[in-house]
Amino acid sequence: MPDYVISPPPVPYVPVQGSSAVFPVRRIFCVGRNYAEHAIEMGSDPTREPPFYFAKPADSLVINGADMPYPPATKDLHHEMELVVAIGAGGVNIGAGDALKHVWGYCAGLDMTRRDLQGEAKKTGRPWDMGKGFDHSAPMGALIQAGSFDPSKGKIQLNVNGAQRQVSDLSKLIWSVPEVIANLSTLVRLEPGDLIMTGTPENVAAVGRGDLLEGFVEGVGEVRTRIV
Repeated sequence: MPDYVISPPPVPYVPVQGSSAVFPVRRIFCVGRNYAEHAIEMGSDPTREPPFYFAKPADSLVINGADMPYPPATKDLHHEMELVVAIGAGGVNIGAGDALKHVWGYCAGLDMTRRDLQGEAKKTGRPWDMGKGFDHSAPMGALIQAGSFDPSKGKIQLNVNGAQRQVSDLSKLIWSVPEVIANLSTLVRLEPGDLIMTGTPENVAAVGRGDLLEGFVEGVGEVRTRIV
């Protein structure tokens, strides 16, 4: 064993539905603007341009319905409801036809965004990291094993304080789950423990302290957090 000069950090993880087992998380990749209507509301062309990615730290996870602290340095915190894919078998240059063989499971997740910081970064051509990859920016529900779940269709919805805020269907993804896995694997070697957040539908909006966020993906499960 290495002689660490400080104690190594704990391994981040996502719980597994109906089990005491957990899924260790290595990296979190996120697909930008992967629903046409969301691309339009963000001022972009919703054509099938090559997908692009950003990342969140693995330790930004919020699990088991825990509260999410309102982050510092922002006055415009936005929700983005997403299907999350958990990679169980690594690979590079994965074919789209084989991509689902690399999936361990799925969960519902939230890509929380400091929109004002992201917007300023866009204007100046700087990285989005502090708009997207801050502490507690990735609330996640429990994983289901892939089994017979079909990620090509199914309702995705987010309620804020009991009122519907986002609703769409996975069939509206510009780049499907197999296509995203295949494309991302040409840029990095995917490894077991990687999570891929697949993009959010339209109607992203601001939330504040006290707001309760409850999302679900049909056939997968729920994600829940309160902003405090």
